[in-house]
Amino acid sequence: MLRTRVLAAVAGIFVLIVVLFLLPPRVAVWVYTAAVLYAAWEWSALARLQAPGARAAYVLAIALLLALAGRYALTPGAFRLLLAVAAVWWLLALLWLAFIPERVSRSGAAIAGAWVLVPAWAALSGLQTGSERGPWLVFYVLCLVWAADSGAYFVGKRFGQRRLAPRVSPGKTWEGVAGGLLGALLVAAVGARLFGVPAAGFIALGGAVALVSVIGDLTESMFKRFAGLKDSGSLIPGHGGILDRIDSVTAAVPVFVLGLALLGETAWTA
Repeated sequence: MLRTRVLAAVAGIFVLIVVLFLLPPRVAVWVYTAAVLYAAWEWSALARLQAPGARAAYVLAIALLLALAGRYALTPGAFRLLLAVAAVWWLLALLWLAFIPERVSRSGAAIAGAWVLVPAWAALSGLQTGSERGPWLVFYVLCLVWAADSGAYFVGKRFGQRRLAPRVSPGKTWEGVAGGLLGALLVAAVGARLFGVPAAGFIALGGAVALVSVIGDLTESMFKRFAGLKDSGSLIPGHGGILDRIDSVTAAVPVFVLGLALLGETAWTA
């Protein structure tokens, strides 16, 4: 299993590099679109939709929302508003996780899927095409999430004692969150130097992204528990479904892009 996981990860990184740096930005956006629509298919199972027709209808609904978001977010102001709404959603998701994680319904899960997937797609697409260094910023935010995930895993495994969200994901601990935050802050410090931006704001944004990525991970876990699933799918050998790999990213990318705009680091502040 470990060999399978490693080979799948290496292949995934290779594909990611091709998409980010070798494909034209607009083509890369189509790849993101295909990935998000497949994630929508997996999310339909989290909403307990079983009939293939119902699941296909859900994917179609997400596709229509992506098209609307793409048209709506053409101006910088509308784009920032969409990202701000996404940030509010993740705040609400945090409250949901903290107080009523058992209160999940099929309709609630279906609606939540739209709030998770559509802004993430818009933010990722906008980041890829918004500036010349867009592909590098996409790669950077992914590294930020990977550092947070890895730090949380290793520190939590070695030192974890106090459970973070026992009603949602019993394996996660506060010590793991601290380890993930430290890893993300180190990556953010390196990123600030490489991109030549003011360190204080960029590192603070990196910390915020790391913390919200935990919410994204826990949110998917909440809906998987509702659906009675261990993994969202089996697309990636040894890893599960695509949602299992991008759950943290769906929360991190909108917050990251909104933070960049607020810091004045992208064309969307014009």
